[in-house]
Amino acid sequence: MSKLFALKGKIQHYAWGGTAYIPQLLGIKSNTEKCAEYWLGAHANAPSVITTAAGSRNLDSHIASNPNESLGAEIAESFGRLPFLFKVLDVKDMLSIQVHPTKIEAEKGFKRENELGIPLTAPHRNYKDDNHKPEIMVALSEFWLLHGFLPKNELIERLKTTPEFVDLLPVFTDSGYFGLYKKVMEQSAEDSNRILKPLVNRIMPLYSQGNLDKSSPDYWAAKAVDTAPDTDVLDKGIYSIYFFNIVKTNKGEAVFQDAGIPHAYLEGQNMELMANSDNVLRGGLTPKHVDVPELLKHVAFEETKPNVMQGTLQADGIERIYKTPAPDFELSKIDLKRSESYQATSKTAQILIVIEGESTISSGEKVLHIGKGDSVFLEANCAYSIAAQTNATLYKATAP
Repeated sequence: MSKLFALKGKIQHYAWGGTAYIPQLLGIKSNTEKCAEYWLGAHANAPSVITTAAGSRNLDSHIASNPNESLGAEIAESFGRLPFLFKVLDVKDMLSIQVHPTKIEAEKGFKRENELGIPLTAPHRNYKDDNHKPEIMVALSEFWLLHGFLPKNELIERLKTTPEFVDLLPVFTDSGYFGLYKKVMEQSAEDSNRILKPLVNRIMPLYSQGNLDKSSPDYWAAKAVDTAPDTDVLDKGIYSIYFFNIVKTNKGEAVFQDAGIPHAYLEGQNMELMANSDNVLRGGLTPKHVDVPELLKHVAFEETKPNVMQGTLQADGIERIYKTPAPDFELSKIDLKRSESYQATSKTAQILIVIEGESTISSGEKVLHIGKGDSVFLEANCAYSIAAQTNATLYKATAP
């Protein structure tokens, strides 16, 4: 029996997504529908489908029927399921500011909300499962994001040079990151509007005239207002745009988001690999539920110096691995020149997607032609080879 399977993911339609990138990647007709994410994995909400000798089958069912064969004994014992979820994202409008809990806090929060009888689908539910959700992204284009609090000196300078925020300076100097964030997040709508309205009135003309740079928080604050469904009550997430690092990543560069690091994707396309979880605590830039007391329990109130990773090129000169401390996943990029080949044996389950070019993947007697947008699933202990017909770029998800 072959351990190599063709794989089809599921498109997720969210309001912040674009309409062209994912359809073009997958070779399907685009329309006005927002295609935000393309999920590759075994998450119960949108499991991928593999092609087997007996026909099509959901990946979660396939793995559950024989976890040791699919995942290998070690990962099957440690996780009991595919430990990661792989995604392609097309971010046209900014995502909500969010924080992910630790594994221990996720278990406690999930148990507590279950005991309270809060339905899993309830809009005010914080914990959808008992897992943590560290994640890594690799840019597929120029990509912008918010990532953690500015270093102390930079935040002081930001508060000093943003006229509407000068009165917040003593709050930060006296009470630090926690005191500053708590104050703005606990403000009444009237108080936050009173501070943010003058800021918005000042920056919107500059935004409309194209006079703001994407490295400036003014640009993203103005874009947030410009794309908001309702501007009568201004979103408190605007504060975070000024308090957090604005990070630009170029194609092939990566950023890791661990538990507690507040972050938000702003614009661009990326590959994202995360623990198999849907736990998100939101901090603004969203019409969805924001539970401020719960949020404050989980944010890392410390300065963050963004680590933009280039990845480590392996000895074969083909594979570049983006190492993280997460035990759930490992992301790598495979760049093949025409007629080059890549050989490997999967220690545990792997998912690969072709982002550019044409190639074939073979394991034993089985050979699959894979072009742009095609994906495959490999079970544990699968020896395989990828041969490029053209220059090709693939991304691979597995567990370390």
